[in-house]
Amino acid sequence: MANKQILMLVGDYVEDYEAMVPLQILKTFGHEVATVCPGKSPGDTVATAIHDFDGDQTYSEKPGHRFAVTADFDAIDLDSFDALVIPGGRAPEYLRLNEKVLELVRHFFKTNKPVAAVCHGPQILAAAGVLKGRQCSCYPACSPEVTLSGGQYIEPAETMDSAHVDGNLVTAPAWPAHPAWMRAFVDLL
Repeated sequence: MANKQILMLVGDYVEDYEAMVPLQILKTFGHEVATVCPGKSPGDTVATAIHDFDGDQTYSEKPGHRFAVTADFDAIDLDSFDALVIPGGRAPEYLRLNEKVLELVRHFFKTNKPVAAVCHGPQILAAAGVLKGRQCSCYPACSPEVTLSGGQYIEPAETMDSAHVDGNLVTAPAWPAHPAWMRAFVDLL
């Protein structure tokens, strides 16, 4: 497999496992991954949070690590990237309010490049208007946004370890799906 240039969109309180593990998996395959965050520069970091399933009605949130930003959001050349990864956590909830983020996402759909989104990441896809007529899995609490944006919500496996592929889009409900989600994304690459 030829090495690909992959863009990962992160922000403060991105889910730790959903940023760190895909980054490491993709690098293991020899791909280059540039991480960007609006308002942050290379060398800056974002705070992460670890979401866990402890048996409560929703996930719990614990402090994570610092995650490095490696590229300048305002200076990236989208044409130089082969694919996009959007981790979940709380970051998508506010990143989707940034018009430049939405334009970035639309670029990858207009050019039919692979896009991987997990957990709350599809909130950004919904806000960008790219889910109309598409199938999308996500954390169940985000399912209304998928359907309200014209997408078809794909319910995850009870164990939250499933992934769904619809053309160039690979989605999953949460970090337990990493093996299926990243395997499907690497296949698209």
